[in-house]
Amino acid sequence: MKVATGKVVGGKVVLEGVSLEEGTSVTVLAKDDDGSLELTPEQEAELLLSIAEADRGETVSAEEVLAKLVHRRG
Repeated sequence: MKVATGKVVGGKVVLEGVSLEEGTSVTVLAKDDDGSLELTPEQEAELLLSIAEADRGETVSAEEVLAKLVHRRG
């Protein structure tokens, strides 16, 4: 998996400093005009890594997460 940034130019996404093979599947995260999603480059990279983990089935159930939260509260 590669993480890249770019801009839309002429209706197409133009990546900065990365070239991909023709036909490569990509996921694009775009900022909304209302600013509802604001991520630093580091947060965006972490999000993309987490998405990749989920795609591979590397997930934790809601029950496990809730149990850990309850345990932390003591």
